[in-house]
Amino acid sequence: MSPIPSDHAVVPETPLDYITTCDLPTPWATFRLHAFVEPDTGKEHLAMVLGDVGDGLPVLARMHSECLTGDALFSQRCDCGAQLEAALQKIAIEGRGVLLYLRQEGRGIGLLNKLRAYHLQDGGADTVEANQELGFLPDQRHYGLAVPMLRHLGVRSLRLMTNNPRKISALTQLGVEVAERIPLLVQRNGFNTRYLDTKAAKLGHLIAS
Repeated sequence: MSPIPSDHAVVPETPLDYITTCDLPTPWATFRLHAFVEPDTGKEHLAMVLGDVGDGLPVLARMHSECLTGDALFSQRCDCGAQLEAALQKIAIEGRGVLLYLRQEGRGIGLLNKLRAYHLQDGGADTVEANQELGFLPDQRHYGLAVPMLRHLGVRSLRLMTNNPRKISALTQLGVEVAERIPLLVQRNGFNTRYLDTKAAKLGHLIAS
């Protein structure tokens, strides 16, 4: 099946206001945490930074969309929490990098609608079909949020940890250089295999079965 088109790549840069910066100790390193807010919606977005990322050299980076169930509640239905942890570990090992934490829960449909989608998946729908049954595109995220965040941090080029070619395409169209794609593959389990297979088959993610 051909990947379903998504319109996130054509969304322009999103205005953000920088708020503040603080230290964030983690099990892997102490990051500098930068906070931003969308003035039009009030949504907050975060950048976790380690080392000197404003020297003009390509930066190891991850653009991670919020997944409360996976990131904070340890859900095994997806690979989000494992990807978040793996990305932070890789940045810590390298001693330099950026993780943008974007508040785009459920591929952009929000937490409550994501739980409604989970209910449909419990009844047999896959992750794409569930979003469509609720009246949404399969992927409603956009990456115009990243542009002002990267500009504020002085980041010019990315070594992007992602399995999603559309993310690279969207960033390139927004004028962000992606010098290298680094796969971010995590272990499958009995609960997320269909989810991962659907992302590969219908959304074009580069995930081995």
